Amino acid sequence: MTAITNDDTPTARTANPPADAGGETAASRLQTPPPPAGRGAAAPSSSNAGPSAGPRPVSTRDWLGFLSMVVGMFMAILDIQIVSSSLSEIQAGLAASADEISWVQTSYLIAEVVMIPLSGMLARILSTRVLFTIAAAGFTLTSVACAFTSSIESMIVWRALQGFIGGAMIPTVFATSFSLFPPEKRAGVSVMIGLVATMAPTLGPTLGGWLTQSFSWHWLFLANVLPGIAVTSLVWTLVDVDKPNPALRKGFDFIGLGLMAAFLGSLEFVVEEGPRQDWFQDEYVAIFAVVAAVSAVGFFWRVLTYGNPIVELRAFLDRNFAIGSLYSFIIGIGLYGAVYLQPLFLARVRGLNSLQIGTIMFVTGAFQFLSAPIAGALSKKLDLRVMLAMGLCLFGTGVWLNAHLTNQSGFWELFLPQAVRGLSLMLCFIPVNTIALGTLPPEQLKNASGLYNLMRNLGGAIGLAAINTVLLERASLHMNRLGDNLNLARPLVQETLDGLAAKFDGLVADPQAAAMKTLARMVEREAMVLTFNDCLLLMAGVFFAGLLLMPLVRRPGGKPAAADH
Repeated sequence: MTAITNDDTPTARTANPPADAGGETAASRLQTPPPPAGRGAAAPSSSNAGPSAGPRPVSTRDWLGFLSMVVGMFMAILDIQIVSSSLSEIQAGLAASADEISWVQTSYLIAEVVMIPLSGMLARILSTRVLFTIAAAGFTLTSVACAFTSSIESMIVWRALQGFIGGAMIPTVFATSFSLFPPEKRAGVSVMIGLVATMAPTLGPTLGGWLTQSFSWHWLFLANVLPGIAVTSLVWTLVDVDKPNPALRKGFDFIGLGLMAAFLGSLEFVVEEGPRQDWFQDEYVAIFAVVAAVSAVGFFWRVLTYGNPIVELRAFLDRNFAIGSLYSFIIGIGLYGAVYLQPLFLARVRGLNSLQIGTIMFVTGAFQFLSAPIAGALSKKLDLRVMLAMGLCLFGTGVWLNAHLTNQSGFWELFLPQAVRGLSLMLCFIPVNTIALGTLPPEQLKNASGLYNLMRNLGGAIGLAAINTVLLERASLHMNRLGDNLNLARPLVQETLDGLAAKFDGLVADPQAAAMKTLARMVEREAMVLTFNDCLLLMAGVFFAGLLLMPLVRRPGGKPAAADH
């Protein structure tokens, strides 16, 4: 097989290419002319080379290995949301408090956010094959540990390890898709990755609710075991996209790693716990906010001055990557925000169980699946900037349609907004991947992929923090406004109370008090409905505002990215 360099000159690949003094194979040195025969290049094989040989063909083995990696990525993203609809059952099973159980989610997210940008450096040191195999095996083992844990403390520890180890699988798939496949095949690959990355959080609550209702909450984690074993075995056997570079271990920036972990971990804690704990009124939130600020200064100073930084930020000098990462942040707000808000509305206002909520939420996933081939075809014919603008408009419209909730909104009332949102996700995800990563030189792909995926997760985390803050503030505002209108001197209010009291007459000791409580609950319910509508309108505004950046985006193009062979 052959690898392609930036001057489009093929060089044949040997089973074990010689390494240079820096630990890299000659064929992995990108943006340089091909080396002379005998150093880093072998004579072309009769089966797969020749003077006119093109880029390294993607074999069936490559496809199977890559598909195994995509399954691993699906598992890692799915586990962010799969427990969200079953936290009450886990809380009962572990005898945890309401404050403690939220850490089953928070610990996973904090650890994953730390690993995602680190994965680029680890992939270069260990190779994609070794890193992904370790991540898949570790994710599987920690899933078993989560299933059989007996206390909330150990569950939090195992969830943190699961998120940290599994987080390496997400950006590695994105980087591999650009380094392994030639440009003409990337549209179809992007469709598949986009479908997986957006379907996983959408299906999470549905699958989690079904597993918990049908079996028990332990199966939320045991469901990972067989796929995890298969992914680990197949990736180790089939994947061969680059070679390790052990020389990068020299001068490994442990200080930068510590600063990055402190910065991202503390930031994730603050945005997760802040809305629940009244932000800086809580001592721990205030302390971690200071830690995040101080470590952020130290982290950025370190990566900009150290010779071998843990994360390379120069990718942000590429305008398309910087804007694409910002769009990834916006998509994270919508993707995770919508999956959070709608189940919350259906549970709090409509009183539905996890399985009923999952059934309604499935509409979005179904339309994502149906839109995948359409989005793939459009990506080959349309300017990707136009396609992304269409996706942002459609997502904003879907969320705006969703912002007309009533206390009776159910499956059919939510069908159209979910269908529009489901159609739009693939129109957003496919072009933004290519816009962000498609103009970068190949040697920056692994590192940039981690930063790109980090932005989506940070968008989700910060978006959820903003949503929870809006929910608290606007609920209080609407309660006060509606309460001001509940004046007993108003005939309509008095008639309503009299009608309610008549219904309770003979059923309770004090019909008038029962009527007042019922009216108060009605006011609270309507205040919640108005609050959810406010949040959805704000989210729609974010997507429409994202269109303002579109004139700054360059059209992706250029020569194929090289595989690190």
